[in-house]
Amino acid sequence: MEVKIGIQNIGREIVLESAQDADSVAKLVEESISKGAELRLTDEKGRVVIIPANVLGYVEIGAEEARRVGFGQL
Repeated sequence: MEVKIGIQNIGREIVLESAQDADSVAKLVEESISKGAELRLTDEKGRVVIIPANVLGYVEIGAEEARRVGFGQL
């Protein structure tokens, strides 16, 4: 699923593909904001993105994608 993160005073957003479901990402964001701790998300390739909670502008959680069909999935 695609997750877009907007950072205050920064024009570009962070976009990552996450293997986590929407509810778990929303829970991580909520806990991060309420505790004032950093937001840690892991993308599909295992990279970790760490963002301080005090600079979060918004987090957009996309819908989970169905499996794609085509020659690219061989």
